Parts: sequence; structure tokens; C-alpha cells
Amino acid sequence: MCNSLAPAPYRTSADPDDAKASRKEYPPAPQPLPVPVMDNHTHLDFRHGLIEVSVADAMDAAAAVGVHGAIQVGCDLESSRFTVQAVEADPRLLGAVAIHPNDAPVYAGRGELKSALAEIEDLARHPRIRAIGETGLDFFRTRGEGLAHQRHSFRRHIDIAKRLDLTLQIHDRDAHDDVVQVLKEEGAPERVVFHCFSGDEDLARICNDNGWYMSFAGTMTFKNAQNLRDALAIAEPSRVLVETDSPFLTPHPYRGRPNASYMVPYTVRSMADVTGDDLSELCSRLAENTVNAYGSWA
Repeated sequence: MCNSLAPAPYRTSADPDDAKASRKEYPPAPQPLPVPVMDNHTHLDFRHGLIEVSVADAMDAAAAVGVHGAIQVGCDLESSRFTVQAVEADPRLLGAVAIHPNDAPVYAGRGELKSALAEIEDLARHPRIRAIGETGLDFFRTRGEGLAHQRHSFRRHIDIAKRLDLTLQIHDRDAHDDVVQVLKEEGAPERVVFHCFSGDEDLARICNDNGWYMSFAGTMTFKNAQNLRDALAIAEPSRVLVETDSPFLTPHPYRGRPNASYMVPYTVRSMADVTGDDLSELCSRLAENTVNAYGSWA
């Protein structure tokens, strides 16, 4: 294991002089889970707290509370290259690589989207890269002409995932119907994960019917997220995953502070409250589902 690989500081929202700097401190560690699980979506190269944390230290902190593995996710070429380095450095990581929907118009505007997608496909051939993602549609941050580039990029990512037999990790923001439509038109890969599931019972039923995974993040603990709890309550148990999307979407009661894989137990315990499952049984099922979605970490 390489302890020298540290998060790249190119995406940072931390400023020690910020008036809200106290909100940039990492929350306390939760009580460990009784059975180990995996965080199936994290960004170890995004800095959000006051300190930089190495990949090894981040995974050590996660392991201490029962989170024994994670999927490191790339969003552009720089972070996807980092992802390959990270999975080579730490065996507790698997990876996903892609051009994020909101970045696709940026690459297209520079005339670089085609070459960027070609490099993503090359990076995806690494044996520890198990997913193409995050890709999809985002109608919240991108509008107008950029949406055409998003759709084109999404379709190309679907094609790559199918040809390489990789899982597809979907970013879906305010675009549920259109995401489902594109998946139907292109023919979905064998394994599809709705990362940071943001839909309601209707989308959960669609995922159930199609055998698509629903990955729940800290958002399902938010007071204003009853739609997510309702969706989880009817989700097919074999299609439920857990994630952090760290360093974002920190679960209650630490919303707004930096997130990390070691925070997964807060979300898992909230999920157990919603589903009524025994905590150990839920953890075992989440771990099994994650391996089914991405393959073994061994």
C-alpha cells in the first residue's frame, strides 16, 4: 500500500480564513457497524475540509468503523487519471471513470469531448476500474445547448460500459424521465446504479422493474427528504446500495460539514430505521449487493 498518494488539491472549497471555517472540520467518527460494508461512491481527490487527507488515511478511518472498501469515482480526465492511480495504490479501492454531465459541454466547447471519451475508455480497461461513471444528465446546472452535449456524452458512456462489461454509475439531477428514456433507447448495461438516488417511489418502482441499483447517500437522512425514505421503503432489497458522495452530502446531524467514507454508518443506521431491518442483516445485504454490482475487491 502506498501512503504517499494524497488527494489532489485541484478541487477545493476549503479556506482557512473563511468565516464558516468551523463548518469545515470533519465530524466525529460514528459507532462501528457490526458487519463491514462498502462506500460505492466517493471522491478522494476532492478537498472540502480544512486538512488534506491521504487515500490511505481516509481508508484507515473508514475501516475503523466497518467500511472496508470504496469506489473512487472520476468526473473528468484529471480525476479519472487520479482514480487509476488510487486503485493501484490501495487494494481497498475499486474505481469508476467518466466525464461528468456538467463537464461534457466544457470539453465539447474546446473541441475535446471525442478525445476525452477515448481516454476514458482506455482508462476503463484497467482491471480495478469496475464502472463507467459518473455519467448521466443534469438539468439543474446545465441548460440550453449544453444539454445536447450531455445527451451525446451519456450515450457514449453507455456504449463504453456495455462493450467493456462494466457497471454504469448514473448522475441524475432533475432529469429522471430523460435518463430512463435514454437508457431504454440505448439499451441499458447489465448493471446500472443510480448514484445518490434522488427520485421518489415512481422511480424506485422503475428501478425495481428493470433490476437497476439504487444507491442512497446522506441525503436520505435530511428532514426534507421524505421522498427518498419512501423510495427506500419500497426498493427491492437486493438492489439497494449505500454511498457518501464524499466530501459532499454529509448525513444528519452533520449536514454542511465535510463528508468521508467513515461517515457511512450514520446513513446505514438511518436506512435500517426506514426499512425495519436488523442492522447486521442490512449490512450483510449491502455488502453482498455491492459485490454483485462491482465484483470482488480481492
